Amino acid sequence: MIRHKCFCYFVPPQILENLAKHGDPQARSGAVVGLQQSKTKRNRRAAKAVDLQAFAGIATAGEGPRLIYDSQNSWAQRVNLVREEAGPSTGDSAVDKTYKFTGIVRDYMREFMGRNSYDNIGSDLIANVHFGTDYMNAFWDGDEITLGDGDGTIFVSFADSLDVLAHEWAHGITQFTADLDYYSQSGALNEHFSDVFGSVITQYAEGQDADNADWLIGDEIMGPQLYGEALRSMAAPGTAYNHPLIGKDPQPDHMKDYYAGPADNQGVHINSGIPNKAFYLVAMDIGTQKAAGIWYHALQNLWPTADFSDAVAVIVDSARIKVKNGEAPKGSTQTVRSAFKSVGL
Repeated sequence: MIRHKCFCYFVPPQILENLAKHGDPQARSGAVVGLQQSKTKRNRRAAKAVDLQAFAGIATAGEGPRLIYDSQNSWAQRVNLVREEAGPSTGDSAVDKTYKFTGIVRDYMREFMGRNSYDNIGSDLIANVHFGTDYMNAFWDGDEITLGDGDGTIFVSFADSLDVLAHEWAHGITQFTADLDYYSQSGALNEHFSDVFGSVITQYAEGQDADNADWLIGDEIMGPQLYGEALRSMAAPGTAYNHPLIGKDPQPDHMKDYYAGPADNQGVHINSGIPNKAFYLVAMDIGTQKAAGIWYHALQNLWPTADFSDAVAVIVDSARIKVKNGEAPKGSTQTVRSAFKSVGL
């Protein structure tokens, strides 16, 4: 059976395809380059994964340190190490924000998940900034995250958003827990868990909870031409954006509108809206961090080919366990069932 490993991009391909068709010459050029880079990086991942096998299980002692590299607008990673753990501020906004936001993610992993780095064995938290020229995306490639600067018009620096960094680091957590295949429903679950923890960690950092969070993913990276838009809305999937340059948000919020076509690795970004809405409903009822505890427990008990129905069963069971252990309010099991039922699951 073919495994679809996660080489996970923040901006969905359909947005870049719309930009390639409808943007001005600069935006079209940036979108085309972004799509080409996606293909190139995916093709290289298999070889990189083989090389990394030699280092499996080798981790820095203690808490995973942060290592921030500057790609210097090249298309290469780990070009110039510019900030290490406990190193001084550099004055480069992308470097320093990436260092800060990665620290917030690490704090959350330690305090709320009991994890030592994304892989739970203390591996380095490696991030690359200033990747490419006007690169309009960010990605997790199996062992590090990489952030583009955007073109300043459609997208600004991806390092400006804690949502983005937390989302990409969460792909690492998923890889070292359920390792969900990046295709169809298992891939949509992969994206869903990253959106969940992207939002959860942002709320944690900003002292928010479900009732005062905006539940938007990626709104901080929208440039002047897209100001006020976002990439996804967990509260109202399908409403995050509607703009001639990038099209209309295709996310469904119910299984009756499930996307079954071939695009986007059979809908990994698109269909994540369905479980996203269910998480939002649960968080609104029991609180974001209590809901996150249930979802994280479930993530550790899923498997690579799990589909939506599998996830519902495991998440409901995790809610029951959390209630039994006094870690979730009474009635949480029924709340989870009701939320999934409301989205057709």
